Amino acid sequence: MQDITIVGGGPAGALCGERLASHGFRVTIFDERLSWEKPCGGGLTHKAIQAYPFLLESSEPKRIVRTAELISGGGHRARFEMSHPIVIYARKVLNALLLDRAIAAGCKAVRSRVTSVNTHGEGVLLTAGGEEHASDFVVLAAGARNQLLPETTALGAQDLEVTLGYFVPVLQEIIKVKFLKHFEGYLWSFPRADHLSVGICAKMGQRPSLELRRHLDDFVSEENIPMEGARFYSHVLPSPRADTLRDRRIVGKNWAMAGDAAACVDPITGEGLYYALRSGDLLAQALIEGQLQSYPEYLRDAFAADLEFAAHIARKIFRGNFLGGAITTRMVQLLNCSPTFRDLIRDVFSGAQDYRTLKHRLWEQFGTTALELARSFFRPRATATAPASSPEAPHRRVIAP
Repeated sequence: MQDITIVGGGPAGALCGERLASHGFRVTIFDERLSWEKPCGGGLTHKAIQAYPFLLESSEPKRIVRTAELISGGGHRARFEMSHPIVIYARKVLNALLLDRAIAAGCKAVRSRVTSVNTHGEGVLLTAGGEEHASDFVVLAAGARNQLLPETTALGAQDLEVTLGYFVPVLQEIIKVKFLKHFEGYLWSFPRADHLSVGICAKMGQRPSLELRRHLDDFVSEENIPMEGARFYSHVLPSPRADTLRDRRIVGKNWAMAGDAAACVDPITGEGLYYALRSGDLLAQALIEGQLQSYPEYLRDAFAADLEFAAHIARKIFRGNFLGGAITTRMVQLLNCSPTFRDLIRDVFSGAQDYRTLKHRLWEQFGTTALELARSFFRPRATATAPASSPEAPHRRVIAP
């Protein structure tokens, strides 16, 4: 396999192409836009920066964010410094950066829409812009809902989420995430280099678009975000179930999928950039080594098993209860009461804590967290009329709905 066609010039396709071209493969990337914007945050967590340091070192405009604020459905707030900063690009800028690297490595980029792919022969035939193109192998990295490969199917509604968002021409320094009651999703405000990305995500089919838009507009109003010059966008992203992550076919004799097409997305946070980059990288590694059938195993060892576990617990996190209140509400409240729990959430938010060892860490530090909670409960709080140490005003922190 020397001639490789990649359908999709986003992070997965571009990085896969760069790696293959650097090892002597002849790579052509087809994409109808080549670089485009998306309403999602565009955040790169610690694990992405560790794996691909050029994303931090690049001179392209980006925002390095160290502070985050979580907001519960009842209005409780907790602000904290992340253990590792998050690097946030506008998606159009990030896509262009990755595609430029692929071209510099030797890839040919063609701005054209692929309308059909035939993988039934020894090689691959695809149609783009009304013309046929032949290659030895095709990488499908064209998003969650493509239906180009006859050997597999597009992700269905149960494995997708809807996002609505605004690009707002204001500058901020803090990431904000708000949870809603009995709602499998969240609202966000992500600061980018020259604007703010504000949005909401929810499982497809669970909430009407009008309701999502209302929640989004309420959030904008509550956070006093000026909307003059704002632009509205919507998009569909993967939010895979555990069965999909475990059973989905992502490789054949002359084809493979990467990124959103392969459902490489965190089902809890919606983070997809790291997994897109890593899947494209690991697919390239399998092709370079001549071990294509090992690609699913590479993904599972790298992150797929962790994402499968996350899919099992996602609904409980968003809809479950603990101590008489929503888990997300208790999480925000504990952030204000327990430094130990705050350290854990800082690592989760920064991408330094995986899901499979999260339960063990929670139980390991349960005693310390409970002690810190008790101390906070009995610690007097300051008021406007009496100092915190005064016995006359013993206002206490209470875990309440």
